[in-house]
Amino acid sequence: MSYTETNTNVITFTKGMLEVKIFHTREEMGKEAAVDVSDTIRQLLNEKEEINMIFAAAPSQSDFMKELIADKRIRWEKINAFHMDEYIGLQENAPQGFGNFLRDRIFDKAPFKSVHYINGRAEDPSGECDRYAGLLDRYPVDIVCLGIGENGHIAFNDPPVADFKDPELVKVVKLDMACRQQQVNENLFTGIGLVPTHAITVTIPALLKAKYMFCMVPAKNKAEAVYHTLNNDISEECPATILRTKKDAVLYLDKESASLLN
Repeated sequence: MSYTETNTNVITFTKGMLEVKIFHTREEMGKEAAVDVSDTIRQLLNEKEEINMIFAAAPSQSDFMKELIADKRIRWEKINAFHMDEYIGLQENAPQGFGNFLRDRIFDKAPFKSVHYINGRAEDPSGECDRYAGLLDRYPVDIVCLGIGENGHIAFNDPPVADFKDPELVKVVKLDMACRQQQVNENLFTGIGLVPTHAITVTIPALLKAKYMFCMVPAKNKAEAVYHTLNNDISEECPATILRTKKDAVLYLDKESASLLN
């Protein structure tokens, strides 16, 4: 692993097939990630009539989404949007709902061709998984914009339920305690008893089907997960390690999330 300092604020290196970029601040990280995603969107729309994107709902994505939505060069009307996970059982308008989070921050701020929400209140969660998997089959994903959880999860594929060879595209999962505690730590819930115990998630193989993956991970609370992502053996014990096998994947860090790296 070799480091390259491209300017005074950015250090880049590769680990496996994963490109890593470290920025001084999370704002710089978000801005650069948005530029890269915008460039990729516009490149793809020069090659095809429409594209399909999956977004993550998390505070770690806020800087990136703010910059992306401000980019006037993007032809949003040619983009079909999806999200990668949703709690089961939250009230319809709960601000913690991932669909609601994304609606407020990006889906209602741009004229997408279509937006497809996971229904965490469906009477039959397994049936909802099948419905959403059918949509992902119909709209093959071009770009995934994601983060990494404190326990190394991507989407809601926590270590106990992550499967790199998962036969499903979308599934119901029981949330790991560390994952639920993170939601409290990030002030999304006031107590762990209020965090749902189950969720619907797009699986790891479904995410990896995308041609491009852009992973934004700022802040000190993610430093350990970032270290494990880049240094542990590639396994479901740290699901994000799979990113090191992905061509056209980029990991964006700030100095705090990269603080444990040598």
